[in-house]
Amino acid sequence: MGNELATNGVYHTSLVFFWAYMTMTLVTVFALYMALGALAGIMAGLFGIGGGLIIVPVLIFSFGVQGISPDVAAHLAVGTSLATIVFTSLSSIRSHHNHGAVRWDIFRPMTVGIVLGAIAGAWTAAFLSGRALQLIIGVFAILVALKMYLEVNPKPSRDIPGTGGLGAAGVGIGWASAIFGIGGGTLTVPYLSWCNVRMQNAVGTSAACGLPIALSGALGNIWTGWQDPNLPDYSVGFIYLPALVGIILTSVLFARVGANLAHRLNARILKRIFATVLLIVGLRFLLS
Repeated sequence: MGNELATNGVYHTSLVFFWAYMTMTLVTVFALYMALGALAGIMAGLFGIGGGLIIVPVLIFSFGVQGISPDVAAHLAVGTSLATIVFTSLSSIRSHHNHGAVRWDIFRPMTVGIVLGAIAGAWTAAFLSGRALQLIIGVFAILVALKMYLEVNPKPSRDIPGTGGLGAAGVGIGWASAIFGIGGGTLTVPYLSWCNVRMQNAVGTSAACGLPIALSGALGNIWTGWQDPNLPDYSVGFIYLPALVGIILTSVLFARVGANLAHRLNARILKRIFATVLLIVGLRFLLS
C-alpha cells in the first residue's frame, strides 16, 4: 500500500512538473512571436510594405531554432504569414476606403483571378520541398532588394485592361503571393502604376487585394498541410497558431509606431537599409 502511494505521488509530481514545463515553454514561444509581430508592424509601417516580406524569413529562422522539421518550416512560415495578413489587412482596407483610395471597379475583376491564383499557389508550394521553397523565397527577397536599390519602377504606359485582363493579372499576382507568403503589394502596386492608376489608388486597391490573396492562400495552406506528419503541435495545416496569434496581437498596433517614425526619418535611407536587410536574408537562404 505504501509503495503504491509513493508511486502515485511520484507520478502526480511528474505530471505537475511536465505541465509546468510545457506552460513555460508555450509562454516563451508566444512572447517571441508577439515580439516578431511588433517588429513586423514597425518595419511594415516604416518602409511602407506588407509585413509578409519580414514575417516569412524571421519565421523560417525561428522555426529552425525551435527544432521544427526543415521539411515544413518554410511552408509553415508562408501559411502563417498569409493567415496574419487576413486580419491585418482589414484595418488597412477600411482606412484606404475611407480616403476614397480603393478602386473597387478594378478590385472586383482582379479578385476572381486572385482567388484562383492563390489557391493554385498554395498547391504549388505544397509540391515543393522545404529547401526548394526556401531558395525561391531567397531569390524573391534578393530581387525585391535590387529593385529598391536601383529604384526600378514601371512607367505608366498603358490603359487599364478589361475584365479578362485584370482577372489574368490577378491569377499571376495571387499565385506568386501565395508562394511567397505576402499580401501582394510588391506586385500589385507596380502593375497598377504601369496601367496608369494614380499611386494613391494603386496602394489602396493593392491593400484591398491583399485580403482575398491572404484568405485564399491561408485556406489553401490549411488544406494542403492538414495531415503532414512533420507538423509541430498547435498547427492547423501549414499555419502555426502560437505565431499567428502572437503576431496579430502586436503587428497592427506597432505598424502605427513605424508609420510615425517614417515621417521623421529619411525615406531614401530607410529603403536602402531595408533593401540591405532583404539582400542579406536572401543570400542567407541561398547559401545555407
